[in-house]
Amino acid sequence: MAQIRRVPVFGSRPPCAYQSRLDERSLQIQTRRTRMERNRRSDKPEDFVYYEDSDEEEESTMSLCTMLNSSYNFVDYVRNREYGMREYRSVNQNYGTRHILTHNLFKERSIPLNTMNKVFCSKWLSSTQIVFGTKCNKLMVYNVNSHKLDQIPLIKGHAADQQNGIHSLKINPSRTLLATGAYNSNEIAIYSLPTLNPIVLAEGAHNDWIFDIEWLDDEFFVSGSRDTKLVLWQVQDKYQEKYDSDSDLIQPISQFLNPTVIRRCNIAEKVRAITFNKNQKEIVTLSLNGYVHVWDAERFRQIFSSRLSSCQDSDCMAMKNDSSLYAVGCRSFTLLLDSKTLHTIKKIPARYTGCGIRSLSFQDNVITIGTGVGVIMFYDMRAGKYLESSINSSRSVVLNTSRGYVCPDEDSMANQGFQLVKYTPAIYTHCYDYSGTRLFSAGGPLPANLCGNYAGLWQ
Repeated sequence: MAQIRRVPVFGSRPPCAYQSRLDERSLQIQTRRTRMERNRRSDKPEDFVYYEDSDEEEESTMSLCTMLNSSYNFVDYVRNREYGMREYRSVNQNYGTRHILTHNLFKERSIPLNTMNKVFCSKWLSSTQIVFGTKCNKLMVYNVNSHKLDQIPLIKGHAADQQNGIHSLKINPSRTLLATGAYNSNEIAIYSLPTLNPIVLAEGAHNDWIFDIEWLDDEFFVSGSRDTKLVLWQVQDKYQEKYDSDSDLIQPISQFLNPTVIRRCNIAEKVRAITFNKNQKEIVTLSLNGYVHVWDAERFRQIFSSRLSSCQDSDCMAMKNDSSLYAVGCRSFTLLLDSKTLHTIKKIPARYTGCGIRSLSFQDNVITIGTGVGVIMFYDMRAGKYLESSINSSRSVVLNTSRGYVCPDEDSMANQGFQLVKYTPAIYTHCYDYSGTRLFSAGGPLPANLCGNYAGLWQ
């Protein structure tokens, strides 16, 4: 969980350097090897075998010395930080997430959303605030301490009304700007952070719903839409909040942003998701017809498209923190793709057939998978299987959400006589806070003709 390289105050070795630690490590390695040999099936060869430590190779003197001079005690890490000592220290930010999940410590607190319809996107603004957008075109901020919900006014442009929900919201790397859907679903509103004051409206590029937005840096961002267009936008420093003589923010917004470059995504049928690979300087998009498209971010040109095998209902995509893998959610499984070749590395079947993968995220080596049946699953890439519970090793870790309320559309209700019913929600969005110890999940009913909502905070 934590590592601190201790510097001796007196003598040649720190207090943590004693020989029994090496003996314990040797015993642990031997036990691990014995367990692996016992579990290995001799009659069926493995497709992939990972050798963590070779039997013939001994640990180097340098690595043993580093281990002896290092403390892995979290108490030492906290004390070292409090005293402001200059010793090297590091902490695994994702240890808390894995520990909480494997020990079944997550407890859900339902968040009532009244009559709102389907939460499509969400982000943590701070340790106390979560912003999310809904199908009924509401941009809301939830305070986890006071449990209050505040609605943020949407920016309206010149185009005719086309309200079909807020499908995406993204924060730039410096966390100074928020880009999200506007009053019209084919326009983008830019808000300043942390005040959430409206700055500028991006319009004039899309003629259909905007499905996703992705920042390239603090100034440029890309949007993808049902009209198969990919549009590059630039937010310059000249766009700032405008105030009147009484220091009140001027509304409605009077600043408008024109697109920098407009491109059509070839072979695409509705651009569904966008991610930016900073290491390779590539923009990767996912279309509804099962294609992954790679773009050169510097020239904003489409390089190639790759069709995913047996991929139905490709709705979501995520990228690993080190940009080495992409995860694509389909109807009954999750695909792991190599970021350089787009070859399928692994096909992860869902634990519930046909449940539909609706949201994905990486937390170090754990993939969080939101499904269409009110279940959140966790796949451990290091172990190559779904994350197992430390309390009961025969069970995998899953979070079963509370049943959201739903009612049909007014026309369906009048024609078919539906009553207010309980329903298992689809998890359209989920996001971890900075510490990884709190998870916000939200969504609503999966059928398009049903309206309702679900939101919950796991901590």
